[in-house]
Amino acid sequence: MKAPVTNAQRLFGELLGTALLLAVVIGSGLMAERLSGGNVAVALLANTLATVGGLYILIEVFGPVSGAHFNPAVSLAMALRGELPWARLAGYVPAQLLGAALGAVLAHAMFDLPLLQVSAKLRTGTGQWIAEAVATAGLLLVILRAPQARVAAMVAAYIGAAYWFTASTSFANPAAVFGRMFSDSFAGIAPASAPAFMLAEVLGAGLGLLLHRALGRPVCA
Repeated sequence: MKAPVTNAQRLFGELLGTALLLAVVIGSGLMAERLSGGNVAVALLANTLATVGGLYILIEVFGPVSGAHFNPAVSLAMALRGELPWARLAGYVPAQLLGAALGAVLAHAMFDLPLLQVSAKLRTGTGQWIAEAVATAGLLLVILRAPQARVAAMVAAYIGAAYWFTASTSFANPAAVFGRMFSDSFAGIAPASAPAFMLAEVLGAGLGLLLHRALGRPVCA
């Protein structure tokens, strides 16, 4: 008989999964920047492909442990739906934020860069904030309406698409914003830009919940 997952294991799953996700995002951005010869489109494409593959694998691996949220906005939405206890949410969010910061440090270590950095890359403007709300609303819709067996593939595919159809390249995750503040690289975001991104993402998650409710119960395939 399989032993039940403990709360400590769930928290560690969220911390480790979020760390690895940020290592994928930032590390692939660093590699893409080095190899693309200054072609930003090529760098973004490489960053996208690595993120899609990494996100799919991480959801498959950590889903049975913690639900593979890796995202405070997703965890908050699940708590509002009654699918995640509020006490567990209080542990998930710090674990996700700490994991994101550690993921940035890990990426820097792999590329022999200073471990502790602060991004100078400003990302601001109404279009970018709308983009983050749209990206996060769409992410919640996919998570809530995808058939269970296809969640990992559909979430990864959606994020890959959103890298290109949103003006912000689809962070869609307050923990990702937090971690990317600590990387002065292709994938970074300046601390001054972070609060507006995070607020837009939380509002987008709320919009995603409302849209899901308006669409009614999904018909399982």
